[in-house]
Amino acid sequence: MTTLGAVYRPQLPPEKLRSVVLAAEESGVDSLWLWEDCFLESGIAAASAALAWTSRLKVGVGLLPVPLRNVALTAMEAATLDRLFPGRVTIGIGHGVQDWMGQVGARVSSPLTLLREYTGALKALLAGERVTVDGRYVQLTGVALDWPPSAPMPVYVGGHGAKTLALAGEAGDGTILDASADLDLVRAIRASREHPVVVYVETDSRDRGFVTDLVSRVAAAGATSVILQQSAASEDPEGFVEFVGSLTG
Repeated sequence: MTTLGAVYRPQLPPEKLRSVVLAAEESGVDSLWLWEDCFLESGIAAASAALAWTSRLKVGVGLLPVPLRNVALTAMEAATLDRLFPGRVTIGIGHGVQDWMGQVGARVSSPLTLLREYTGALKALLAGERVTVDGRYVQLTGVALDWPPSAPMPVYVGGHGAKTLALAGEAGDGTILDASADLDLVRAIRASREHPVVVYVETDSRDRGFVTDLVSRVAAAGATSVILQQSAASEDPEGFVEFVGSLTG
């Protein structure tokens, strides 16, 4: 079964989040996804608020840019959210936009190496392991969470390059594809792995027939979750999530 969600884009002001979250909760949207784009809004802070305001809604954070964040900090934040709101949080990680990473002095010469090291360390920490890593970018010495998740927490990996998507299949517990992905790519990704595949789909339409057909085609290609996103210039995000919720009925 394919689930249906919506995106709250960080181009919208943080103070707008609450009304959109409540609209998503009340309308039956399965999940609301938040982005940590530089230099807009914190994905973790926004997720914490969204979860606290609701009792049913699942919240995804996709993606957290790994060059920007120490892996131990991400593990601490993810574990805290999972223990506060069990089963309602999905964390996704990725390279981040390289120009933005350069602006903050965090750009690395091998993003793929960093993502591979980071994914392995993050999964181990969230599984409650004591982790020692001496990698090219990730260094941990006997690090373990005092409050790990009660069960190992899935880590999704997102991207669009072939090598990054291969890494997502090898090391991630799920794959996130952005709105640039075509149906052939969705089919190929789904055919190569058993784990969940989340696909963002951009649309401003509220034509029920058109959107239902679009979602059906993406789901038939293999997406386990279809996440509808408006363009950055769109208005009425509350109305949009209510529309998405109406499609789940």
